[in-house]
Amino acid sequence: MEAHDRLYDVIIVGAGPAGLSAAIYAARAKYRVLVLEKSKIGGQITITSEIVNYPGVEMAGGKELTAHMRTQAERFGAAFAIAEVLDMELEQEIKRLHTTKGDYEALGIILAPGANPRKLGFQGEKEFQGRGVAYCATCDGEFFTGKDVFVIGGGFAAVEEGMFLTKYARKVTLIVREPDYTCAKTVSDQLKQFSNIETVFETELVEAGGEQALSYAVFKNNKDGTQWRYDAPQGETFGIFVFAGYVPNTKWIADCVARSEQGYLITDIDQQTNVPGVFAAGDVCVKNLRQVVTAVSDGAVAATSLERVVSELHTKLSIPDLYVAPEDHKPQDSRDEKAYFTKGEGFISNELRQQLAGVFSKFTSVVTVRAWLDESAFSAEIRGFLNELVSITDKVVWTEQPAKEAADTVALPAMELIDHTGKSSGIYFHGVPGGHEFNSFVIALYNVAGPGQELDQETAAKLQAVSKKTNIKVLVSLSCTMCPESVMSAQRIAAASEHVTAEMFDLPHYPELKEKYNVMSVPCIVLNDEKVVFGKKNVEELLALIS
Repeated sequence: MEAHDRLYDVIIVGAGPAGLSAAIYAARAKYRVLVLEKSKIGGQITITSEIVNYPGVEMAGGKELTAHMRTQAERFGAAFAIAEVLDMELEQEIKRLHTTKGDYEALGIILAPGANPRKLGFQGEKEFQGRGVAYCATCDGEFFTGKDVFVIGGGFAAVEEGMFLTKYARKVTLIVREPDYTCAKTVSDQLKQFSNIETVFETELVEAGGEQALSYAVFKNNKDGTQWRYDAPQGETFGIFVFAGYVPNTKWIADCVARSEQGYLITDIDQQTNVPGVFAAGDVCVKNLRQVVTAVSDGAVAATSLERVVSELHTKLSIPDLYVAPEDHKPQDSRDEKAYFTKGEGFISNELRQQLAGVFSKFTSVVTVRAWLDESAFSAEIRGFLNELVSITDKVVWTEQPAKEAADTVALPAMELIDHTGKSSGIYFHGVPGGHEFNSFVIALYNVAGPGQELDQETAAKLQAVSKKTNIKVLVSLSCTMCPESVMSAQRIAAASEHVTAEMFDLPHYPELKEKYNVMSVPCIVLNDEKVVFGKKNVEELLALIS
């Protein structure tokens, strides 16, 4: 088996509903399956609070539904890894994927990377992203408490997120380009229940601006061509949330895979692309309807169609059975969609404790968490978390340092990760890493304890070339699905370079940072307390910013 340790029957890129469905079908057919996801298991649907049109499920949250899908896939033997695919060699019989965790090989590939929120290109959109312009109500809604908010779009996502934003906003105005909503009437009819939602049809946003944050927006009436302007009340700002559809996440996919003019992958009735052995599923494909139900259908069709290809290659190339039975299988990563705050079980749930034991067993040395704490309730929360964490393993220990002994440059409270030689890793967490950041914290420990996440040679060389002292602050919300990738990228760079420090801040506990950097969206990345950028970044993108 050792000769085939990095070889899989099927590798699925993307862990949204399409990828998870494909994993269930392929693993159930007793093939060795690996699902690669660069950030968050579950995909875009995890930010949807209510799904009511999935057959057999009267109502469920997107996060809940995809968590069940992952559990099914794992029970059949599918493995999961948090890794970004950097390049692919697809034209030979055994495909090779170059990822941030090293190279993998597969007899068949299913591409299911989904799509990303579409940016409209109005004047001021890029300049004010993170300072009033946002793309995720779940991540950024709280920043607009008591303020006016404009939602751009008339589809399902826009209507649902508009209703969600009423929890925070003083008033929500939907700006719809068409004469009517583009979602089902049963969905748009729910808007009548909200007295603080207004809709303006046949209208587009053409400009947004201000100084440090948004103060005005200009709209155009498409029917008569007239323009009107909104100005925020004196001393206030406002929000613009863009939900105008998605663009396929295909820029990174090898050019040999055919796609439409809009960038969607072209497949046949079996979900196979023009490249033999390479299939595609979900929102990334050319199709008329993009819903969870069609995504899981695509995944099932792709997996069952791929079975024949994989079986033929086993015979042709004399490859032995690669399947790993579920009882012998241990997931490659801790379950990041499980919140560790569980009533009645302390900070870390019993299920997560069992999963962490397997992760910690891979550590090659002991890592120390040096906690700089005071007598605040916040520090007490960190003590409780660390006590539970170290009770799971002897590979993690923690020591407490009085806050007054911390250097002036260390924001408090803080957890600093120290390697087995007593040297600081340069990685700091300011806050209890709950919610979506728990996985980031565990991976940070893994990178410091070793062996750490694998890096491709080119990225490793770039990391070694970093010579300038750089501090990376990543300001996050624990409810944000886009923040973990930026946090993990920053701490991976810090773990590999003695010239870089990386700090994660749970922003609600540090209002002074929110004010200092005019943060109205997360993740917010601050380089050397000067340069501020918004949006999720991978290792390559952060290295480019540092350079």
